[in-house]
Amino acid sequence: MSLKAAFIFLAPQADPSLHQADIQTPQVTLLIRGVQNYQEAVILAQQLVTEGVQVLELCGGFGNIGTAKIVEAVEQKIPVGTVRFDSHPGLSGKSGDDLFLT
Repeated sequence: MSLKAAFIFLAPQADPSLHQADIQTPQVTLLIRGVQNYQEAVILAQQLVTEGVQVLELCGGFGNIGTAKIVEAVEQKIPVGTVRFDSHPGLSGKSGDDLFLT
């Protein structure tokens, strides 16, 4: 049985319908999607669960609060993991919490 996983990354002006890739190996299908803020990430995470994604990983731009928003959004139906940066180089050295919760 193949694992269906997803990775959500944050990037300015990212559009998940355009900024995406799918990678398939014999054992893992990885969906990669870009979003521009936490609000889009919440909607996307819920959609991915309905599409059968079994595990979700978030980029280092998601701060503690942003990660918690995604965990809440998927209602603990799937595991959520994170890559961690206290200050993300792709977000001008800030955490998504600094950018999206002001």
